[in-house]
Amino acid sequence: MSDGSEKLKQYFKGAEDKMHKTVEAIIRELHTVRTGKASAHLLDTVKVEAYGTVMPLNQVATVSAPEPRLLILSPFDKTVSGAIVKAIQKADLGFNPNVDGQMIRIVIPSLNEERRRELVKHCKHVAEEGRVAVRNIRRDANDHSKKLLKAHEVTEDEEKQALDRMQKLTDDFVHQIDKLVAQKEAEIMQV
Repeated sequence: MSDGSEKLKQYFKGAEDKMHKTVEAIIRELHTVRTGKASAHLLDTVKVEAYGTVMPLNQVATVSAPEPRLLILSPFDKTVSGAIVKAIQKADLGFNPNVDGQMIRIVIPSLNEERRRELVKHCKHVAEEGRVAVRNIRRDANDHSKKLLKAHEVTEDEEKQALDRMQKLTDDFVHQIDKLVAQKEAEIMQV
């Protein structure tokens, strides 16, 4: 096995890892999109200003969804309840948190048809950004393969195989993204 084909394998593995991370980022982004059902992930983007610093909500409170339209937050320190409420309102998620003694309750309002369509549009935009990112990773890997061929470090057959493998990998990741978005759209449009 030539040194060039080893470089191709390493670059292929790196490209695969980058594509996997792209899909993970899309999954995280889609988790924060409201579907009408309560999910602790809805508050993943909320940052709370507490103890002189800004931190994610999950570091100052536990979030649970005991009912389909209710989120319950239990602050670790009761003195930050006001800061949590303020952070949720500032995040502009359309939620109205209520402090109820030791906990904070958030009733999830149902989505109207127009808002559902906006959320689906947002999901499609996230998916398209992901597909573009995956294709850019493919382009970079293919350029690398072509450079190795030009430098005579790999044969034409090795380069062709690398290009074919990269295309198949790209197709697989794009299919994963399409599947994730289709599932999320179905959740959003479900009344």
